[in-house]
Amino acid sequence: MLVDSHCHLDRLKLDKFDGDLDAVLDLARSRGVGRFLCVGISLENADAVVEIASRYEDVVCSVGVHPLDVDSGMADVERLVGMANQPNVVALGETGLDYYYSTDTQEIQQQSFIAHLKAAGQAELPVIVHTRDAREDTIALIKEHGNTNTAGVLHCFTESWDMAKAALDLNYYISLSGIVTFKNAEELRDVARRLPLDRLLVETDSPYLAPVPYRGKPNIPAYVREVAEFIADLRGIPYEELAEITSENFFRLFPRAV
Repeated sequence: MLVDSHCHLDRLKLDKFDGDLDAVLDLARSRGVGRFLCVGISLENADAVVEIASRYEDVVCSVGVHPLDVDSGMADVERLVGMANQPNVVALGETGLDYYYSTDTQEIQQQSFIAHLKAAGQAELPVIVHTRDAREDTIALIKEHGNTNTAGVLHCFTESWDMAKAALDLNYYISLSGIVTFKNAEELRDVARRLPLDRLLVETDSPYLAPVPYRGKPNIPAYVREVAEFIADLRGIPYEELAEITSENFFRLFPRAV
């Protein structure tokens, strides 16, 4: 079995599937994908991801506020803990820091990230972390406010080996997306080769970042297979072995998803 550990099912482009999410999921299932984590990004879409997870036995969800969505509404620790206690919620996030697109909201992003880390500790849930151009602050806030027992994952990882190592030392997992297949991603491929296999996850981040050979097209959960096959080839191991290992890692990190 393979797991898409990070997808946005409420944002998929369904034109080619007659608007039918079931058809998208069935295609992924036919390619061996047995579990999907539908990730929340704002207070506005929290109900949508929870509702989707309630419809499908193989879909779980997370709730949280993306760092680029903090302007649309923040949640304090108490509210986040309440959101985390809903059925089928297995994590808080995605949260984190993104200084690439927005430098004038750094302070509010940090406040939001801290609230998620504290709420995750209280709810005993892992955190799904988005980080871009904020390496030092991301690691520093996790160290200061995170819970290393429940820990979390740096999703759609695109940073250096040094940052990956710092996250691993904090008991975090690293999730790789279709970016690892891109021609200009050699530094990331080096990270993919060096990561301990027991701390690796795979994802699509669909509908974004479709892997080669679908780059530039809308991404769908079925394409997590291309990501897994590519990494297996990089590591010199059978695809089936990588699929099994990353699935085991997923359920270890997100025990509520079992």
